[in-house]
Amino acid sequence: MKSLKGQLILDHGKLAGSFFHRTVILICQHDAEGAFGLVLNRHTGNKVGEALTANLPDTLKDLPLFLGGPVQPQALSYLYSDTFLPNPNVMPGLQLEHSLDELVEIGEAFSPTRQMKVFAGYAGWSPGQLDDEMRRDTWMVHPASLELVFHATPETLWKEILRHKGFKYRLLSEGPDNLAWN
Repeated sequence: MKSLKGQLILDHGKLAGSFFHRTVILICQHDAEGAFGLVLNRHTGNKVGEALTANLPDTLKDLPLFLGGPVQPQALSYLYSDTFLPNPNVMPGLQLEHSLDELVEIGEAFSPTRQMKVFAGYAGWSPGQLDDEMRRDTWMVHPASLELVFHATPETLWKEILRHKGFKYRLLSEGPDNLAWN
């Protein structure tokens, strides 16, 4: 299958009861070795400064910490965007990193245009696994944008994207979290 790197995948309504129920995932890597993504719409309920014991700049301490996925919840990943990124590695204007030292360095540098999102854990797929899930219509693909990655209300992101995809998806987005409640 074609690489989904730099795209969003959304629960197609078939993942009820799983970790991925109603998630929006940015695919950061997708090749013959597998896939790596970050869930954009799951808060951990903590701030970055509460989860990391490192000496962080105040600008980073108050950022919300997101749960990037169920794999290695102690693993650090972060996405950031700025006016000039020489070699963005996810999509135009968006960089993925894992280094705590680089996170601190970025946080200490002043930039009024920088956007950042920090994650604990990630979503991972073995070779061919995501391709198989796509063939089974588990996920739907949606174009990624910086506006969606850094959405002001990530908890509404799944519903908002579906509402814009048309009537069929609008019904899915407005359904109860658990269909048994209907």
